[in-house]
Amino acid sequence: MVKSELIKRSPLRVFEKSINGGLGKGNLGVLASRKGVGKTACLVHIATDQLFNDKHVIHVSFSSRVDHIVSWYEDIFTEISKMRDLENAVSVHDEIVKNRVIMNFNQQGISTDQILRSISAMITDGNFAADQVLFDGYDFNEVTLEDVAKFKAFAQDHQLEIWFSVSLKPEEPCFDDTGFPVQLKPFTENLDVIITLAYSGDHVKLRAVKDHENTELNTMHLMLDPKTMLIARE
Repeated sequence: MVKSELIKRSPLRVFEKSINGGLGKGNLGVLASRKGVGKTACLVHIATDQLFNDKHVIHVSFSSRVDHIVSWYEDIFTEISKMRDLENAVSVHDEIVKNRVIMNFNQQGISTDQILRSISAMITDGNFAADQVLFDGYDFNEVTLEDVAKFKAFAQDHQLEIWFSVSLKPEEPCFDDTGFPVQLKPFTENLDVIITLAYSGDHVKLRAVKDHENTELNTMHLMLDPKTMLIARE
């Protein structure tokens, strides 16, 4: 399969349609779940789809090491190219990896302003015209309303899509009666899309609990395949 056909057939087209065209530039999106449910895999699949579309991605990790992030990208690219029988997979890989930057911070030792200045420097001084920034493992227990507002302003100023992965507190309840993450309620004004991940049988189900200003939420009909760790149609 050629790259253009792979893009067209990707389940990420269903993902975008489910949230009325996608996250959109200037907006903040969140993937939220308990720890270890597959948020990083989802983030990497979303980013890889952007890379296939010749977009530029900055992946910001808050873990102590980033080698596992690189491994996630390699594994997910391999699974996609194998499942779709991608032509010239090696050439495509070498082409898209140039459009990805991985950055690493310790959230305990740096302010939001410092994080955003570093990313801004990469975009402007580093001549890396990012389209999407991912904050992987960002701890919302440590942030304020002002912090989230700064991320929102940054997304708008630089016309970026920004996604966060958020591990919810292990204490019950993680979700209210409607399935909305209790921990994220204080920040909803500046969060445009919120998608939860939760086990349903032997797979992980994706559910949109906030979609911009839409009050009637579409069923996503998407899951995380436990074998490939790719977003897939139910």
